[in-house]
Amino acid sequence: MSDRYEDGYLTNRDGLRLHYRDYPGSEHGPPLLCLPGLTRNSRDFADLADRLSPRFRVLALDFRGRALSDYDPVPARYLPPTYVYDVIELLDHLALPQAVFIGTSLGGLVTMLMAVMAPQRIAASIINDIGPEVNPGGIDRIKTYVGKDVRYRSWDEAAESISRNYGSSFERYTHDDWLKMAKRNCREENDEIRFDYDMAIAAPFDAGGETPQLDMWPLFTALAQKPLLVIRGERSDLLTAETAAKMQALAPGMKLAVVPGVGHAPELGEPEAVAAIDEFLESLTAVDSTRAG
Repeated sequence: MSDRYEDGYLTNRDGLRLHYRDYPGSEHGPPLLCLPGLTRNSRDFADLADRLSPRFRVLALDFRGRALSDYDPVPARYLPPTYVYDVIELLDHLALPQAVFIGTSLGGLVTMLMAVMAPQRIAASIINDIGPEVNPGGIDRIKTYVGKDVRYRSWDEAAESISRNYGSSFERYTHDDWLKMAKRNCREENDEIRFDYDMAIAAPFDAGGETPQLDMWPLFTALAQKPLLVIRGERSDLLTAETAAKMQALAPGMKLAVVPGVGHAPELGEPEAVAAIDEFLESLTAVDSTRAG
């Protein structure tokens, strides 16, 4: 893991202290703003940030209730609109008018919502393994483990448990890969390994709060007004091939990359994801250079 980033903090409107990583990079264009999945945190983007910084400034946020951000004493606020306002506050705190959003799963839902709540803050976006239709089978799988405060005696035990949660969706993964995932997902506390998030995030999720209950297609249409790359795991049980095809039909300018042999969600370090992200960011840089000229 890199030590090149700085740990940043801001206190939001609810009095919660939110943590983000700030990797240094060019000030000539908008930074990359990375938003993690439901139970995940800024550590998920460490490899991506190491690769893209210092060419780009990279920010990675811990949503409230995750990792180094404060837990919310009001669990009912653990909802995507809340996270949108937190992201807006982060951008304001850093005096950033815009960012290129990179959102995995929940982070992608937040990005789609941002496209209607504050579209001027989005320069472009990359959404990872999520779309305006979420496959119920994937939600059912997530519900089997989210919010369960399981404790492990060792990192190896945690890695084995996490691998079971994901089934056979990651055919190329070795035990070492699952161990790395465990160290991103979990923390060590009192000689035990436990998941690094507030178990209360499951309360609104159980009530359907994290599952889109409204028509998300208008949100996606709004997002697609700006440059957009969608990355999908070939074996994803949240973003189906059918939904991805509908997205591409609705937004012909959208770029789509499929990562073979991977379920929900790609880590963005796979060769196919790396190539798609690099090409997408290069196209944005080329457009900016043309405008500057």
